[in-house]
Amino acid sequence: MYNPNNCDSYGDVPQGQIIHPDKLTQQETDLMSREHLVYSRCNSVGSINTPSTSNHNTDEEDDVDINKLSPLSYKDRRREAHTQAEQKRRDAIKKGYDTLQELVPTCQQTDLSGYKISKATVLQKSIDYIQYLQQQKKKQEEERNSLRKEVLALKIMQQNYEQIVEAQQSQPNHTDMRVSDEVKFTVFQAIMDQLFLTFSNISANNFTELSAGVFSWVEEYCKPQTLIDTVVKVIHNHHRRVTEQHPPPQIGLLTRNMGDIGQWYGISGTGETFTFVSSR
Repeated sequence: MYNPNNCDSYGDVPQGQIIHPDKLTQQETDLMSREHLVYSRCNSVGSINTPSTSNHNTDEEDDVDINKLSPLSYKDRRREAHTQAEQKRRDAIKKGYDTLQELVPTCQQTDLSGYKISKATVLQKSIDYIQYLQQQKKKQEEERNSLRKEVLALKIMQQNYEQIVEAQQSQPNHTDMRVSDEVKFTVFQAIMDQLFLTFSNISANNFTELSAGVFSWVEEYCKPQTLIDTVVKVIHNHHRRVTEQHPPPQIGLLTRNMGDIGQWYGISGTGETFTFVSSR
């Protein structure tokens, strides 16, 4: 039997099921006319759906929905990108603080309460440690410059002493005229003993009296002429003892050695006569 809800042509209906119009009642004829009109409208708009069964939106309604959803999706993407960038920034800051705590010795200890030190404390301790390193660097540079100057001065002194040694070795009979270290030490000891006789009178009850006494003693007993008189007196006494202790054949050599000692102290002469040559 023919189904009026089907919009297909009559050619699809079997020949035995075709109903002729002259055999239909008036009510059935009107119903078929209305269904045929609906079928024509469906074909005119290119849609296979009937108004009673269509639940989809039109193209204009779909465009409106897309326009409403697109801005929300763009905001979500921006929000997600901002969240990721912020997380990367926080991770980088945290890594920087962790590196500071590992490098700075004063940041490698926890707080007295047992809690981890704050970021502000890490920064402050890092600044203090950097300032400390800068001060140490400046101090070491000053020490290095001082050592360089000292090394340069020692090299100059070494060159001067080498020249003195070469000049002494080039002199004839230098070995015979050389004064022994023992004689030099004996004379030097006698000079110090002579100076100590006056220095021992300085009061040492406190630092103030000691300083005042040393300054006065230097001004009175360490003048050039006073020192010369002291050295001459010591050499005379030493020469007298040598001449009394040794036999006459050795007096000439000892007297000549005493003259060398006098030249060493800036005094020339042999025997009992010594003359000041130059102050050193």
